[in-house]
Amino acid sequence: MPKLKHKLSITSLFTTTLAVSLLLSSLFTSHLVSANNRVVSAGAGITELVLALDAGDELVGVDSTSQLPNTMASVAVLGYHRMLSAEGILALSPTLVLGSDAMGPQTTLTILSSANVAVTTLPSAETKTQLLANIEQMGQLLNRNNQAIKLAAQIEQSFARLEAKQQQVTAMGKVPKVLFLLLQQDRPARVGGSNTAADIIIKLAGGQNIAGFDGYKSVSQEGILAMQPDMILISNRSNEQTQTAAKTLLTKMPLLHHTPAGENNHIKSLPPQALLGGLGLSAIEAAELLASDFISLKKH
Repeated sequence: MPKLKHKLSITSLFTTTLAVSLLLSSLFTSHLVSANNRVVSAGAGITELVLALDAGDELVGVDSTSQLPNTMASVAVLGYHRMLSAEGILALSPTLVLGSDAMGPQTTLTILSSANVAVTTLPSAETKTQLLANIEQMGQLLNRNNQAIKLAAQIEQSFARLEAKQQQVTAMGKVPKVLFLLLQQDRPARVGGSNTAADIIIKLAGGQNIAGFDGYKSVSQEGILAMQPDMILISNRSNEQTQTAAKTLLTKMPLLHHTPAGENNHIKSLPPQALLGGLGLSAIEAAELLASDFISLKKH
């Protein structure tokens, strides 16, 4: 009998050790999967959120519209987010490809899914509600739930500040008439109407976008002069300084000197990052600065 008890004791010890070993293995494997996420982000707004959620260390590739800090030079830069190559992405051995609903083409996404790569497309945000929903979903996908909660709280605070500034602009009387011009080399200037990123920023700041059409259209100097904008916003998809860009604009389009914006030098640059990917963190920041400009414009 003593020998039998001894055998049972050894068997019990072995079973317990095996169970503990399997548990530790499971925990280690779970941690390893999380730690070894390899993420490809397609779309400037999506990449901006990945960085804001403190998941930049998991990025292995981004599209050409995304901006990364200089410290992340090792991250591969892929093509335009609407024209991605499946071969280029698969070469990075990603575990997750994240992008806006503009990511494509669909054939590339199908090939990635067939290769067992998780592909997630998020709606382009045009409202605070959609932006917060995207952040929540990305927090889950990237195992950054706590960071997502903090980021959502920061965005709520930004919108509260924007609302207060909007009320201040409205209380001052006439809503500023704003015109947005997209300047591109060797192409006519185009005015941004409704359903554009610039339109979102102007309205968030409490201004009136005076372009009476959807999307982008070329408008003559005479047409812009007739609109008499109080402020002209410009972007040339580069980081050219406002003063230089304004001088260049008035040199190329001298009739704009005779608008309220030109006469009072109310010509401002919008950072290109704020105009990519719909409503994002850069767009909110740009709207806050623009709202302050509206308040200053009214005071003077």
